[in-house]
Order: sequence, then structure tokens, then C-alpha cells
Amino acid sequence: MKNWLIEQLMRMNLSDVLVRPQGFTREGYTSEETEAIEAFKAIAEELGLEVSEDAAGNAIARWNVAGGHGAVATGSHLDTVPNGGAFDGGAGVVCGLGAIKMLKEADFEPQRPIEVICFRAEESSRFGVSTIGSKAMSGSLDPSLGTLEDQYGVTLAQAVEGQGFVWQEMVNAKRPKEQLECFVELHIEQGMHIVNHGKDYGVVKGVACPIRLSVTFNGKAGHTGTTPMDRRQDALAAAAPFISFVQETALQLNDAYGKSLVATVSTLTASPNSMNVIPQTVTAGIDIRSVDDRLKMKMADAIQNEAKRIEETTGVAIGIEVLVNNPSVLLDDTIAQQLVEAGDHEAYMAHRMDSGAGHDVMNMAQIWPSGLLFIPCKDGLSHHPDEFADADDLKMGVELLARFLMEATANGRNG
Repeated sequence: MKNWLIEQLMRMNLSDVLVRPQGFTREGYTSEETEAIEAFKAIAEELGLEVSEDAAGNAIARWNVAGGHGAVATGSHLDTVPNGGAFDGGAGVVCGLGAIKMLKEADFEPQRPIEVICFRAEESSRFGVSTIGSKAMSGSLDPSLGTLEDQYGVTLAQAVEGQGFVWQEMVNAKRPKEQLECFVELHIEQGMHIVNHGKDYGVVKGVACPIRLSVTFNGKAGHTGTTPMDRRQDALAAAAPFISFVQETALQLNDAYGKSLVATVSTLTASPNSMNVIPQTVTAGIDIRSVDDRLKMKMADAIQNEAKRIEETTGVAIGIEVLVNNPSVLLDDTIAQQLVEAGDHEAYMAHRMDSGAGHDVMNMAQIWPSGLLFIPCKDGLSHHPDEFADADDLKMGVELLARFLMEATANGRNG
């Protein structure tokens, strides 16, 4: 099984290695993503699965059985960030196929269909919006997103149509609730919680969706050599303590509430950005995440109050725009327990945890009972050319998924 997993993962990454210096660049709705999905479809057909694509380009590999039961589904994505790794998304896709291979080789006969779904465009790197394929499948895709542009001026609608699909028909990818019974995604952890807690794999309780703010400091430009220090409205000087405030306040809230919250000033631009001109405008992008939505709001409120204080003391006007405020997603308790029991049966120890990163399961959970399991990745590294998951951990993922799928489909009902 381990050799098969590595070989098929290389096929889907269109490479004879899984770690290379330049990584993998396979962004959503590009020919590279399409080629990877074609490889997924070929592997699925070799396993005897029925393969189809929906109106959004999501590929669905189905182990069909007689009867009208909703399918038990698993899956992930094959697109990457620029110069990303081979395992983010790919691990979930290959382990889903591997689980079906394992069940077929054991002569298991499911009483309801099993699907492996390869979603389109999970990463946000190209258009600034994530999980496009699963948004379409769950019926939460906003048609206005078609006007979003990548760095080359290509709109999302144009990219979709460049791969043979029709943007206006993306809504037809929405699946009726009765078509699926439940959904489980496998993913590399992208962190070190599993290893640090001495466990084998992670079972996720909730996904921390972000509040994202754009904070603009509007000062006054002037000559750096002739403007007295006490007559300045330096936007960058005003922003500097604000950046430290975000870091320090996030740490304080973690200590005060005993819950995980992260807040990051992750982008910063200064204008006119000239050596001899006092910075007039600085824009900071802030990403706030926690599974606890109230804690996210406490952080956002603290930022608002600090901005007012800095504005009053410096004379620099500060504006705050809310770019995103998505409620965090709590996953299904019953499925989480089933994933823990799958590990018990296979002699693997589960770590119950939250996810700080978003995944396709967020959208699926809006309609269907859903779960998320993590396998370790080396040094917690992801979105990087050196991203790596050990073949033993991939095999563990297959065994966990196979056990879950077997239990969920043995009697034609989940659980």
C-alpha cells in the first residue's frame, strides 16, 4: 500500500519526486490543476470507480451500489499555492482512493455508495478567495466573485471558462442534501500539535475561520530632512506600535481565556515609500483566528480601541475596513467520535484538536455532517517546497478512512 500511495501521489503531482527545490505551482482553474485532476480520474477508473465532473469542475469518483442511499464521501483538493508542497490536499485525495483500494481488496461490499471528491481551487492564493469548488458544491458560492482578478488581470470567471466550464452554470454544482450522507476530509496537520502531544493523528473539533481587517493610517507626507520631528504626522511611526499591540494583545487574550487565538499583522504597505519622504499612508492587513467567535470579536474590538487611541495621540487618521468576518465551523461530534473509534480499532491514538487553517470541510459541514482528520507532516511545515508526509502516516490515514467508510456503509446508514 505504501508504494502504491507514493506512486499515485507522484502521478497526481505530475512528477517523479514529491519534494523538489521549486516545489509545485498548481493554482486553481489552471491547466496544471486540470492535468492533476485528470490523473486523479485515471487512477479512480483503474480502481473501477465511476468518474464524473460537476459544473464547477469538481471530480467525483464513486463506488456505486444498488439502491438510492446517499453516499458517504471523503476527499480534498489538488491545487497548490505557488511553490507549495505535494501533500497539502493531495494526501487527502490519495488516501481516499487508497481506502477504497483497501476495502475492495478485502472484498468489502458497501451497502451505500462511497465517493472520493477532488475539489477545485481550494487555495486562496490566485484570486484571494478559498474553497471555490466546495463552495459551489454546498451552494454557498457568491456569483459576484466571478469578477475577482488574479495578478495578471485574469478574472475568476475567465479562468473557469478557460478550463472548459461556464461561470454562470457554476450554481448547478450544488448538490441536493439527500445525495450525501456525510463527508470526512483527511489533511496534513500543517502544525505540530499531534507530535507534541505524543499522539498518532488528529481529530478536529472545529475550524477557526478568520476575521480579516484592513487598517489604513493616513498621515501627511513631507521632506525627511526639513520637517521637524514635532510637526510630523508619520503614518509608519503610528503603525509601528500598533503592530506590537496586535501581537501582545493576542498573547494576553490567550492567557486570560485559556483558549487558542492567533492574530497576525500579515501584510504592510507604505506610500510613497521613498527614502526622503515621510510615509503618508500605511495599510496593514490583519488576520484574526479562533474557533471561539466571541474571542475573535474581543480581539477586533481591542484593535478598534487602540486605533482610536493612536489617532488621538498622533494626529494620524486611522480607518478600519472589515474584509472578512466568517463564523467558525464546529464539526459533527458523532463523526468525530467515529474517527476516534476508528483509531482505537486500528491501534492509533487520536488527539482532539482545532484547526487554525481553513479546508473544504468547512463548506461541506454547512449541509452535511462532516469530520476532519489530520495526519502529521514533517516539522509542521506546509505551503513550502519541503512539505512532507511520511508514507507510514499516509498508510495510517488510509487505514483510518477505510475503517470509517466500512463502519459508515456496512448497514446502509452512517454509524
